[in-house]
Order: sequence, then C-alpha cells, then structure tokens
Amino acid sequence: MHMDEYELEREASAPIDMLETYYRALGWEYERSGEDEIVSTFQGSWTQYELRSIWRAEDQVLQFLALPDIRVATEKRDAIYETIGLINEQLWLGHFELWSASGLVLFRHAALLEGEDGATLSLQQAETLVEAAIEECERFYPVFQFVLWADKTPQEAIAAALIETQGEA
Repeated sequence: MHMDEYELEREASAPIDMLETYYRALGWEYERSGEDEIVSTFQGSWTQYELRSIWRAEDQVLQFLALPDIRVATEKRDAIYETIGLINEQLWLGHFELWSASGLVLFRHAALLEGEDGATLSLQQAETLVEAAIEECERFYPVFQFVLWADKTPQEAIAAALIETQGEA
C-alpha cells in the first residue's frame, strides 16, 4: 500500500506501525520484534544511535529510547551521574539515564497515547519523538565525551560543549 505525504499526515495508526512507516519513508533500516517493539539506527554527527521503541498496550504508553553508544566505566560513574543531573535540568522532553547494570548512557522519553478507537500515533508525533531524542543526543554527546575522555568536570564539559555548539551556527 502506498500513501502520499498528505494521507500520512492525516492518518494515525498503531504506534509501532506509524514508526515503521516513518522509518521506511526516511529510508532507515529497522527491525520489528513483534507487534510492540521496533528498533532502528541513525548515523548522527558524533556516533550511530540505536533507536528503540516499545509499546505497552496495558498502560497505553510508547517508550522511546535513543542509545548513543556511550559506555561508562565504574570509576567515571559518579561524574556521569552529576553530568546527567545538570543536563536533565535543561530538557523539556525526555531525560538521560545511566543504566547501572551495563554502564550505558541513554536518552528516554515516553508518550501517553489514548484514543476512542484505541491508541494511535500521528506522523507529527512520531517525528517529534524521534527528532527530539536525536537532537538532545547530538547536543549533549560532546559533554559526555569531555567528562569521560578529557577529565573535565561536568560544569566545564557543559560550558565547553555549549560554546562549541554555538560556534558552529
């Protein structure tokens, strides 16, 4: 079935189906794990991101994760926890986390999707979920690198990264 962009914008569909349609339209590779999960990848400026979406029908929540391929050694975790706290104060949608078991940094946010005919996701909502996650990962990736590899304090790393970002414009 082929839909033009106008039809796509009007139609809303099951959350994972809409994300699949969105990824296909962008030409991104993706893989579905059943009806309630989809994984795609995106090559950013700094690294390749794994984009993982999980639909929880019982809660009507779409959870969206972006994993920027940052692994934190045990001795750097306190500094990264502090960094994440400072970064999260600046975010309007979603947040960064450090998974304690694996040491992976990730960006996560969720959308509560309710509807009379069942939960649906619009193209605009899908675009916002994906783009917001990628934008925040791209904006703050250098901060994590400055803390992990340049031994900067979280405050120094944020200041340095945001100055460099403004200089690129």
